[in-house]
Amino acid sequence: MDVALGLLMAQGVLGAFDTLFYHEWWQRLPTRPTARTELRLHASRDFAYTIVFGSLAWVEYHGLLVWLLVAVLLFEIVITLWDFIEEDHSRPLPPGERIMHTLMAILYGAFLANLVPELVLWSREPSDFVCVYHGVVSWLMTAMAVGVFGSGIRDLAASRGVGNPLKTAN
Repeated sequence: MDVALGLLMAQGVLGAFDTLFYHEWWQRLPTRPTARTELRLHASRDFAYTIVFGSLAWVEYHGLLVWLLVAVLLFEIVITLWDFIEEDHSRPLPPGERIMHTLMAILYGAFLANLVPELVLWSREPSDFVCVYHGVVSWLMTAMAVGVFGSGIRDLAASRGVGNPLKTAN
């Protein structure tokens, strides 16, 4: 599980860089009326990651509860694929951002490849949320959950024109 969590945290770091550098600074997505759908997709994905980071920091999903986590992980994949299509329709991606997204997709695959064997083991246990503690990793992942939740609120608000130029752009 340590490798899976390490890969997940690396994903979080790359995702934060992608959001702050490319989405906020370079592309200024919250100011683009054409980015509304993309921002809503980002918010949806952010809320999925909030669940993944926040829960895996402190619990294991045993028995049938594994399927709750699997549903969140599959939801994240669907949203990401939809986001790839939306980005290509709504704006030109800088080459660096395209590379970043590719690296993040590869990293997510590596995370899943390391998580799935754990999920199989957990599925064989009686259904329950089992508390775990990964030391500093639990706290770092909690911080990432809080950060990605804040990013989701920011993207959702920006997609609705709350507190940004999108409000007057229409």
